[in-house]
Amino acid sequence: MLSRVANNLIWLDRYMERGNGILNLLKVNYYANQDSPELFSWTPIIKNFTPPENKFDTEDAIECIDFMVFNTSNSNSILNIVTKARENARSVQEHISRELWLCINNYYLYLTNKDLPSRLREEDPIEFLEDLRKHHLIYYGTADNTQERGPSYYFMNVGKFLERVILISDFTSLKLNDIGNTSDSLEKSFYWKNLLLSVGGYQLYLKTHKSTFSEDHVISMVFQDKLFPRSVYYCINKLSRHINQLIESNQLERNNIEFLLGKLESTIKYTTIENIKTQGLHNFIYDIKEDIRNISLNINAVYFSQNN
Repeated sequence: MLSRVANNLIWLDRYMERGNGILNLLKVNYYANQDSPELFSWTPIIKNFTPPENKFDTEDAIECIDFMVFNTSNSNSILNIVTKARENARSVQEHISRELWLCINNYYLYLTNKDLPSRLREEDPIEFLEDLRKHHLIYYGTADNTQERGPSYYFMNVGKFLERVILISDFTSLKLNDIGNTSDSLEKSFYWKNLLLSVGGYQLYLKTHKSTFSEDHVISMVFQDKLFPRSVYYCINKLSRHINQLIESNQLERNNIEFLLGKLESTIKYTTIENIKTQGLHNFIYDIKEDIRNISLNINAVYFSQNN
């Protein structure tokens, strides 16, 4: 497979995963902001997902959602993300199913409908955001049910799980900044609950730990749970599996990627909560993101520099 094609497939799923994560974060923060605006500000979200030179500054919920969904000057707006996903999909149409292409194209056409922005201001913002998220869920279902299992599918999943680890790390860092600004145990529990909702783990957490939001339990679930599909460990495990499938299909050479993935997977699996606290969760997250960055660079160096 040409490196250009593989790169487009990776970024197709990275963009779609990023869009889904941002939409869920917006929905959860809207709920929380309506109840406790003093605790759940929009500013950290805007700063985290926009360039440093961005001058957008308001706490109006509708204006913030509009900026994160429709603003073309924001590289991480949903409109820009889906546009870039569509461009990647269009350039590799022969490598993805027709149903998947139509799914992405229909989402793009839906987003660019000139009447859509008015819905945000005239209807319930939660329903508006949920309608957008449904397009991402349809995308995931369409990919799983129609995409041939082969190099294209594996490269797409590499992109998805790379992006998911980064999003989980970013969302956790955002909440840690909030937690660091308060000594109130009740407020801290609100922030942990908000994190669980943002990564889709709230219901599973309640089934496992009832209603007590323990920092240790949340950290263990978000980073080390083997069955939670949005835990860092689960994502690294899946990433390793798809990398190995690419190696077995001769799309990647055996090299440092396997070592880096194995090392990261073992670190997350066997690190205790006490060790994480000693190291500092911020430092733990930083190391994970650096390892993911090195893995991504290694894939580029080995595959994209040799297979053109």
